[in-house]
Amino acid sequence: MHTHARLGVANPDLSQSVRAVSATAAAPQTTDGVLTALATGDSGLTEEEHARRARVFGANAIRAHRARIGPVVARQLRSPLLLLLAVTAAASFFLGERTDAVVIGVIVAMSVGLGTVNEFRAEKAAEALHDRIRHRVVVLRDGQARSIDLAELVPGDIVELRPGELVPADLRLLSTTGLQCDESVLTGESEPVRKSTDPVPEGTPVAELTSCALMGTVVAAGTGRGVVTATGGDTEFGRIAVGLARREPETEFQAGLRKFSMLLVRVAATLTIGIFVVNLMLHRPILDALMFSLAIAVGISPQLLPAVVSTSLAAGSRLLAQRKVLVKRLVCIEDLGDIEVLFTDKTGTLTEGRIEFMRTIAADAADGDVTELGLICTDGLIENGRLAGGDALDTALWAAPVAPLGAIEGYSRLATLPFDHRRRMVSVLADSPVRGRTIITKGAPEAVLACCENVPDSAARALDAEFAAGHRVVAVATRSVPGQTTLTTADETGLRLAGILVFLDPPKSSAREAISRLAALGIAVKVITGDHPTVAARVCEQLGLPAGGTLSGADLDRLTDAELTEALSTTTVFARIDPEQKARIVRAQRCLGVDVAYLGDGVNDALALHAADVGISVDAATDVAKDAADVVLLEKDLQVLADGVTQGRRVFANTMKYVLMGTSSNFGNMFSAAGASAFLPFLPMLPSQILLNNLLYDSSQLAIPTDNVDEEQLARPSRWDLRLIQRFMLVFGPISSVFDFATFGIMLWVFHAGEALFHTGWFVESLATQTLVLFVIRTHRTPFFRSHPSVALLTAALAAVGIGALLPVTPLAGSLGFQPLPGGFFVVLIGMILVYLALAEAAKHWFFRTAPAVPAARERRTDHRLRRRAARFITRTHPAMGTSVRPAQAFGP
Repeated sequence: MHTHARLGVANPDLSQSVRAVSATAAAPQTTDGVLTALATGDSGLTEEEHARRARVFGANAIRAHRARIGPVVARQLRSPLLLLLAVTAAASFFLGERTDAVVIGVIVAMSVGLGTVNEFRAEKAAEALHDRIRHRVVVLRDGQARSIDLAELVPGDIVELRPGELVPADLRLLSTTGLQCDESVLTGESEPVRKSTDPVPEGTPVAELTSCALMGTVVAAGTGRGVVTATGGDTEFGRIAVGLARREPETEFQAGLRKFSMLLVRVAATLTIGIFVVNLMLHRPILDALMFSLAIAVGISPQLLPAVVSTSLAAGSRLLAQRKVLVKRLVCIEDLGDIEVLFTDKTGTLTEGRIEFMRTIAADAADGDVTELGLICTDGLIENGRLAGGDALDTALWAAPVAPLGAIEGYSRLATLPFDHRRRMVSVLADSPVRGRTIITKGAPEAVLACCENVPDSAARALDAEFAAGHRVVAVATRSVPGQTTLTTADETGLRLAGILVFLDPPKSSAREAISRLAALGIAVKVITGDHPTVAARVCEQLGLPAGGTLSGADLDRLTDAELTEALSTTTVFARIDPEQKARIVRAQRCLGVDVAYLGDGVNDALALHAADVGISVDAATDVAKDAADVVLLEKDLQVLADGVTQGRRVFANTMKYVLMGTSSNFGNMFSAAGASAFLPFLPMLPSQILLNNLLYDSSQLAIPTDNVDEEQLARPSRWDLRLIQRFMLVFGPISSVFDFATFGIMLWVFHAGEALFHTGWFVESLATQTLVLFVIRTHRTPFFRSHPSVALLTAALAAVGIGALLPVTPLAGSLGFQPLPGGFFVVLIGMILVYLALAEAAKHWFFRTAPAVPAARERRTDHRLRRRAARFITRTHPAMGTSVRPAQAFGP
């Protein structure tokens, strides 16, 4: 944050001017006075002056996301589990158990190292994603309009404002055309504030400023131009933001991990206390009993769960980025996989988005006159005979070869009523030598026709024919108003229909396949559009979207929330929908207990993006849409979105492999250790051996994020189900224990093992069985025959088993308390492994056959979703703020 005090030293004259203007924000002075105070000319700053001010004021940023190794290491060291291990290692060292101390120290170092490496990689991935989501702003430099990165703004820059854009800094307005700003982020008021250049009294509260546009607010309608008076942390928005907590509310994925961790804590606490009490009752040394109990607690905990999750998310983000999907928070990758209903706009998603002007159909004027009127009637900026900042339809009209651009040179626009989504029209007051003073209105046909008198029947028939063909249509109407100098919505009456403009936006060739792919993923696609119902329905029919009903905005207004919720199951197309209605539809769908995604790119989509479980936008979207979204697509294509959904489900599936396998195997081994300690004259395994076993096993599982996932696991969303995890643990844990106890019997009665040989035999057997059973648990299919693991996972698992088998014959064996095993043991071991895997395979098929069905409507996430939406703008999405993503912060026990 750059403070005025520091600036005063670097450049006292300029900083005093900035302080004077920005302190009152709406200083009662002329716009020329503001420009003079900021040492800015009408043509904006020069490049040299901008460079000088950039050195003084710094970047227009409140904070930026940067991956730093220090905070990552600090978060790893905050783990209570690691603190417990460190204390145990220190106690062992001072009490003479040097080997245990060294082993535990190595485990702590490797755990911290692996966690740090993987989380830092995840942070770097998040940083790369944020660097790819850029925000641009149009400024005046040396008299020329140019697009620059938002962070490059400095006080004194002259900025152009367009609908849908975020106000990039605190501005004193120089000119406005119907400008309205949504300031709810600062004031809480939902109604846009109309802006003007009229000065207001000094001391006016921020909420009542009309001559200023403040950073973080949204241009809801109209256009404007303003001079930057404050940037970064010196803005009103910045002063609020820097005082807020930076940690984001957790996602469902994080909440599931947290609940799972608490489950493990309860199980570990019960086992630890029970084992400690039993060992004391058997009169074993307190230190040995304590160390063994602590080792059991550590052994049942999947120590590398944060690393596995971070690796999965980081790998997922890289793959998604390659597929042109950018996820703002890594943990939102899993949210993508939960999608069950997708609401999407039509233009550019289901259609090519390359709108072409086809023809005009006149009501009672020459065709050329209708096109000419359409060119003049725009809320875009016309400079030097060219259109700047117009919408897609205006751009297509101006680019048409038949556009009579020369004919509009005689027109002068005196006033403009910008387009808004309630009126669905734009009007201009224009003057020309031929027509005189005229109101020209252009917009949705039904809205324009409602303002017209004596509409011919032929016009209505022409409209119906164009709609049925799937064409986009805009109506143009006029009214002569001699001598009028102002324009209000009350003037949009008594119009005469001039004709209609017909545009073509053909269906996208890849959309049909994408819709089929999404359907195969269990995702219902529904269309929300501002277009005519017949046009939208025709496009859906051409793309093979499953037939369903159509609701218009007018229909929606007549429905109660309960009736809307009931109608959702039979409705595929929502047409002529305004922004509030979009959000209402999304909220109603979420009330049915399904995860909802919304894909949109306009300012009118922001409310719906906030209301959805997963907000999705595109890189070419308006700033406000990109900032309201969780996910940004670099290409507006449903195929790209399908890739994102698949990757989200793959991340969750691989995480669950580790969870199910780790809890069942660890629980079984630790239960075996607890039982054996009750009747053996010695500990069944030394604490250091338990920890080493757990480290080798967990290290092999770091390859799980690379594993292949079966198609049926990707076909439907999966969610955390603690009851299933508990049931899995209670079924597969005892199976593991049966073979552990068989090993105990074989070691005692067949090989007549002493303490060291017993420890060695069980170490090798438990490591082999709990590692290799992954290949059974990782799939619902028959392993290796119908489901193949990744090469990395197969290699890592076999390497861990091999290292465990070789350790007893290495020079480290004595220090670790091992001794070489007889050859006959390995023959028995191979037989036990094969029987164990076969039994586990049979139990797996029985388990999933009898597992209760997951309820269709899961517990709603309303509370944390609302908290996340409320915090989103401040903590993450403003382009000048960046974020602080901590993908593994809330993970693990």
